[in-house]
Amino acid sequence: MSAQTLPIVRTVTALRDQVRAWRAAGETVAMTPTMGALHEGHLSLVRLARTRADRVVASIFVNPAQFGPNEDFERYPRDEAGDARLLASAGCDLLYAPEVGQIYPPGYATKVSVAGVSEPLDGAARPGHFDGVATVVAKLLNQAQPDVAVFGEKDFQQLQLIRRLARDLDLPVEILGAPIARDADGLALSSRNAYLSAAERPIAGMMNKVLADAARRLKAGDSVEKVEATGRAALERHGFQRVDYFEVRQVEDLSPAGAPPHEGRVRIFAAAHLGKTRLIDNMAV
Repeated sequence: MSAQTLPIVRTVTALRDQVRAWRAAGETVAMTPTMGALHEGHLSLVRLARTRADRVVASIFVNPAQFGPNEDFERYPRDEAGDARLLASAGCDLLYAPEVGQIYPPGYATKVSVAGVSEPLDGAARPGHFDGVATVVAKLLNQAQPDVAVFGEKDFQQLQLIRRLARDLDLPVEILGAPIARDADGLALSSRNAYLSAAERPIAGMMNKVLADAARRLKAGDSVEKVEATGRAALERHGFQRVDYFEVRQVEDLSPAGAPPHEGRVRIFAAAHLGKTRLIDNMAV
């Protein structure tokens, strides 16, 4: 399938018509919501979705509601034609690429907010971000009404927020997490990696190594406080200009890690700035 033959729909009506036709044929549907600028990480979501349903629809929507006033909405990379080719190669059946008016029509006045899991980490560093995420994901899942929706574990806080959203609102969809896709040096794949300069790229790969060292320290018995302080200092030493957070959190609700044992119960989360790029990553313990 080429980009030219990958069907693209831009309205809720056209999306639902296609999903309805699949269901009439007895087929199940999976969805992978994205903001475009696709890479191997996104394609791994599509391939996982392919194993869980007969049909896969991917969405591309750069959601203005999840960008802060000084963030990179205008310069966020966009390449619909290239993305369509990649989606077709990964086995996607339909691309839903709505205009802003299909998501936020004139007079739109509703916001979805998920308390608790949205508040630490990126919730504290990027006020309002997760309300934008929760609102657009609720919209997309309601528009497509898939059986399964796949999200990457790189944005683990987002994944847990969406799981809570689906549970609390009784959405009839299974939320599936996909493992983090990484470059050879461990850097988590991200559309924003395109912002990194040649000099910054090797430094970026150190975030994964600092997380791995922190996980070893926790398993060896170091305190959460010591692991967090050591990790933050290591990122700064390697050349990250500002560390938003380096924290150990409970897997389920992202509350503070608490007392050991920590294996299997917690993840370590990091966010730091390198030049004009903000990188995030996380690792299970």
